[in-house]
Amino acid sequence: MTRKASFPPVVGSDTRLLLLGSLPGEQSLKASRYYAHPQNQFWRLAGAVIGREDLPALDYEERLAALLLARVGLWDVVADAERAGSLDAAIRHHRPNDLHGLIAELPALAAVGFNGGTAARIGRRKLGAGGSLTLVDLPSSSPAHTMAFGVKRERWMALRRFVC
Repeated sequence: MTRKASFPPVVGSDTRLLLLGSLPGEQSLKASRYYAHPQNQFWRLAGAVIGREDLPALDYEERLAALLLARVGLWDVVADAERAGSLDAAIRHHRPNDLHGLIAELPALAAVGFNGGTAARIGRRKLGAGGSLTLVDLPSSSPAHTMAFGVKRERWMALRRFVC
């Protein structure tokens, strides 16, 4: 089984909200970009949170720029792990990312949103209570998580108050 690694964080010095996934899936790794699977709903959900419903239609670099403009950062809780396929349930022998190190570099950070149960479980274990940060568990944007989009969107909209 091959070891798979996350991408570098996408953050600005003024990031107020950090969205953390688990580990990029196969299509994202092949494309070298976050949430590249066409059925993953991340870009629709994040677009709703930042008030940019057009986010999925933008090219990748424009999507990242729109997140940064809204003071939203993006990263994963897992630095690298063994995993066959893309499912979080298959993650083995993971090494966590240095969440504390990144958070220390983000003085405006107010909240962390965990995209899915695996991200929440690993991220909360790493961060503990979160200190002054608000930690929000979100339904996964993955197509493997079959909750209706409207329900996911409603839960993700709790992040809206952290976006300027």
